[in-house]
Amino acid sequence: MSETFDIFVIGGGINGCGIARDAVGRGYSVCLAEMNDLASGTSSWSSKLIHGGFRYLEYYEFRLVREALNEREVLLRNAPHIIWPLRFVLPHHKDMRPAWLLRLGLFLYDHMGRRKLLPPTRGLNLRKDKAGEPLKPLFSKGFEYSDCWVNDARLVVLNARDAAERGATIETRTRCTSARRDGDLWNIETEDVLTGEKQTRSARLIVNAAGPWVDRVLGNALGSNKADNVRLVQGSHIVVPKIHEHDRAYIFQNSDDRIIFALPYERDYTLIGTTDQDFEGDPAAVEITPAEVDYLCEAASEYFKKPVLKDDIVWTYSGVRPLYDDGASAAQEATRDYVLREDGPEAGPKVVNIFGGKITTYRKLGESMLEKIESILGRRGNVWTSAKPLPGGDFAPAQFDLLVSDLMEQFPFLAESHAWRLCRAYGTKAGDLLGEAVGIKDLGLHFGKDLYQREVEYLMAHEWAITAEDVLWRRSKLGIGLEKKHVKKLADWMKKCQPSQQRAAE
Repeated sequence: MSETFDIFVIGGGINGCGIARDAVGRGYSVCLAEMNDLASGTSSWSSKLIHGGFRYLEYYEFRLVREALNEREVLLRNAPHIIWPLRFVLPHHKDMRPAWLLRLGLFLYDHMGRRKLLPPTRGLNLRKDKAGEPLKPLFSKGFEYSDCWVNDARLVVLNARDAAERGATIETRTRCTSARRDGDLWNIETEDVLTGEKQTRSARLIVNAAGPWVDRVLGNALGSNKADNVRLVQGSHIVVPKIHEHDRAYIFQNSDDRIIFALPYERDYTLIGTTDQDFEGDPAAVEITPAEVDYLCEAASEYFKKPVLKDDIVWTYSGVRPLYDDGASAAQEATRDYVLREDGPEAGPKVVNIFGGKITTYRKLGESMLEKIESILGRRGNVWTSAKPLPGGDFAPAQFDLLVSDLMEQFPFLAESHAWRLCRAYGTKAGDLLGEAVGIKDLGLHFGKDLYQREVEYLMAHEWAITAEDVLWRRSKLGIGLEKKHVKKLADWMKKCQPSQQRAAE
């Protein structure tokens, strides 16, 4: 007899994991199936920002901007290890938007949302301020405002981890192959993509949070004819060695009315992006195009004294954003807001589909989804996620440096850079990972950089990591610049250990 859940979530990106966490915390039984690794799609290929969307003001997306601005500090308080404040420098370009328009937009940006922790906008003399040093001399004035940085893939995993600790079933490498209505329930068939094992479950409601694959799931597994709802937009980024020494980011205006960011990244690099172009094909196979590389290099070189060249690039990544198709004429103008649509007969089990959305508003999207779920299944619990930190996030944002020093005092063999990275990834749980180690040898095999066996074992046991790619590109970004011999050593070791490891974290 198949196991029956209240809610079956398809998709292990930020929306799916956030909804699973919220729902199980309200008392619903939840199963989540992700066909690949958690955050393996759109959710790990973002610009890594928790932001209001300053440029969305030009498209009159006031509701979205207000909601996103309000969410910045909620998320900062709940996950200060993976989210932290970031100041953005906006140089005034005399051939772009006028200074008065930028001032007006930033005034609205400062006052549309609830802002207590983040400092306000200020004007900059770029000829005197340190932020002007990497820029061309023609940029003499600018503005500085606040948003936040986020480790996007870890945000997904921590939502899944918290959901599992509250009782949700989280299954990675599990594809939903079909779902059929049977009375008041869905009969759902899944397949383990690694072993081919098939399983049948029942659920009272399905949440389709498959991101770029939402229409495919709706049209194939769920057998619906209404499967043309999202506009797939490719966004690509390049990573180069660190361009400047200060810790601020840049937002640059371009002649095509778009903007790009140049962001401090992993302490040693600068992240530049993003592009916006319509995409057709398999979202899993998306890659940066030569035209996108040229675009990002040229756009950044318009502002920086030292040109950004193709030869500088150490890594690139691309993702496909499943934007709700609102009929916008250009990809950059398509709404970033989300749409939740309930489908199903009046008397039968329902599916609620998610179209669009952005990482900043995932928690509010989850609350909106739970309102729909409660109207269908009945109320189970209260709104709660705004006040509960994610795993490892139970400390004040201003105390991060203290967290690092305390970890180094407890484990004096750690280098500062190692302790910093562990605290940024695991927060107050970094000590749990290190356990009783008294020296670096106690961490086991070395896989390059500051990655050791004990951390990989933790990720396999508690965070659903199965492959080297999971560890190097989603649980961390240690893959940048890692020697091939170390990648192979890690991959071989994880493959050898896999039969003795549980596929789903308990």
